[in-house]
Amino acid sequence: MELGTVRVAAVQAMPVVLDVEATTDLVLERLGEAADQGATLVVFPECFLSLYPSGAWAAAAATWSAGCDELWERMWASSVDVDGPQVGRLVAACAERGVHLAIGVNEREDQRPGTLYNTLLLLGPEGVVHRHRKLMPTMHERVFHGVGAGDDLSVADLPGVGRVGGLICWENRMPLARWAVYQGGPQIWVAPTADDSDGWLASVRHIAIEAGAFVVSAPQYIPTSAFPDDFPLPLPEGVAVLGRGGACVVSPRGEVIAGPLYDEEGIVVADCDLRAALHAKRYFDVVGHYGRSDVLGQQSPPGGPIDP
Repeated sequence: MELGTVRVAAVQAMPVVLDVEATTDLVLERLGEAADQGATLVVFPECFLSLYPSGAWAAAAATWSAGCDELWERMWASSVDVDGPQVGRLVAACAERGVHLAIGVNEREDQRPGTLYNTLLLLGPEGVVHRHRKLMPTMHERVFHGVGAGDDLSVADLPGVGRVGGLICWENRMPLARWAVYQGGPQIWVAPTADDSDGWLASVRHIAIEAGAFVVSAPQYIPTSAFPDDFPLPLPEGVAVLGRGGACVVSPRGEVIAGPLYDEEGIVVADCDLRAALHAKRYFDVVGHYGRSDVLGQQSPPGGPIDP
């Protein structure tokens, strides 16, 4: 287990909406900037390659109205295959710079043209280290994304970085999903998201304390000016910004040690002394001495057990 100091970076940038090649170029540029600042783990937002279906406009995609089929076709074209060329370029950049990358993507099915998934990829010099598909897309997201199987709730032990786990956006509100990942003993928790609210910041601070881990939160920063003129669906009138961002890094004590960065692009960087994560376990180990799964795992719901 790593116990050194790790420099992490949360990238807050605008994707090139519905242009996967141009957005991949942007990721490579920002990855290089973060590496130049000494970061060895770089985190990008949810669905950064190359469109997050925001609730501000995505509800119309649940209808049969004009533009919906075009949007689906263009979204499919700007999504990625895990073994495809865009991911290959990112892995090559990780190898060249000696870094690891956590990034949210719209992921196509491996074997056929069909469902898209809201996926968190963890990439490094060694290739695709981990793939996690979002367990439960939130409301309007279900028009675009399939439901994850839940067989990928685990932690990756990265050389020179430590044990890295995490969840996507509001999965971080799911206690049992967090518990499943906590069992892997994450020292650093990555949280790509589209939530820019004060409630989200409160959530990641809580997770840092609960997990006894550093949390790297990478929200969406997306003004309406980022959308192309020929975007298939109407954007809300009179709204300049769909996501304010809020990138930050939180310590195992719940202290915000970098950021939050709002209303602009940028890179938030912090040094994480992994001994602090170890020390946190001394007084609260959520799946260890403070877990009490021997008791809580056997509790029946109110009113008694449910008959099968």
